Formats: sequence, C-alpha cells, structure tokens
Amino acid sequence: MFTGLIREIATVTHYQNNILSIRSKHPAKLGDSIAVNGVCLTVIKVNSDGFDLELADETRAIIDESKLRGEVHIEPAMLMGDRFEGHIVQGHVDCTGAVSQIMPRENGTDFIITVDPQCITHIIPKGSITVDGISLTVNDVYEDNFRLTIIPHTLENTLMKYYKIGTKVNIETDVFARYIDHILAHRSKKKSMGWNEIDIIQMGY
Repeated sequence: MFTGLIREIATVTHYQNNILSIRSKHPAKLGDSIAVNGVCLTVIKVNSDGFDLELADETRAIIDESKLRGEVHIEPAMLMGDRFEGHIVQGHVDCTGAVSQIMPRENGTDFIITVDPQCITHIIPKGSITVDGISLTVNDVYEDNFRLTIIPHTLENTLMKYYKIGTKVNIETDVFARYIDHILAHRSKKKSMGWNEIDIIQMGY
C-alpha cells in the first residue's frame, strides 16, 4: 500500500523486454514494492545506482508506456508503523488520462484532466485521486474530465510543473468508490450478499 506522497524524482535509465531500470537514491531491497508514476512494481535486481523492476503484460496494457522514460515519481510501499499521510493508494492504475487545460490561479494552478467516461464513475467531487502517483483532491467532476487545483508546493516538488496540454497521466481512482460500486453491482444481481462474499471481494483489493 502507498499514500500518494512522492518520495523522490528518479530517472529511468533503460526500459526493454518488460524490465525497467531506475537510477535512484532509495536503498531498495530485492522484492520491494515501489510505485513508479503510480504503478506498483516489484524490485527484481538491486544495482549500484538504483534498481530494476518488472512489468506484467496486464500492467503494460493499461498504462501509457511513455510514462516510463526520463524523470519519474517514485514512492516505496508503506512499512508497518509508518505515519499515514495522503490517502490509501494501491498502485493499480485504472485508466490513463490527458491534460486538456491548465489555468493559473492566484494561489495555485487548475488542471483539467480528460479520461474515458467509464473511469468517471469512480471519480468523486472532493474525493481523493492519484495522478502519476500523486495523492490529490478532486474539485469538480464533469462528463469526461475532472478539475484539480495544485498548490505551489506540490507543483514545485513534482513533475506536474512540466505538464503541458496533451501530457498523458496514470490515474488511480478512489479505492472506496470502486469497492462500493463493485458491491452494489453484485447486489443488483442477487437479493443479498453474505459476509463471506463481501470478504472475498475485499481481499480482491
């Protein structure tokens, strides 16, 4: 599990045949889970200047692989006893989006991000969302896009300061919204669900 707080801006040094090589100061260990631009990946090799991670075919089919080059956000998975900040992030990308508008404000910058309308169902006004691994709060939700206001600190300390119209982003919607929607969808097919069935669904997240 992650929190959506970026711990380092690392650099992709190589990406080929499902293997992603990262140059990073983070002292990774073999088998660690690390989110790269919001994608949870497993460390398969530790190098002198970083580490290698492996991507499953299913992951590659969902994300935009252009996000796996140059500088990237990284966040190591939480450890038991860590202070919990941000929001609950799984590192499971639900869809990709694209920046469609950028509007400077007096004390922040508004970003409008367009996504597939099917993804909008789980994006909630004033709820949490993860954009390229960054925990953010949704301001408004429209038919096929949503609005974020990024404060200067977040803009300065993430790669969002470089985003332009058309920049692709990885999106992870709120886990609780997905969970509730899944339960309700199953409930509509049956009269009721038992606790055993709910436990099975919960373990799937």
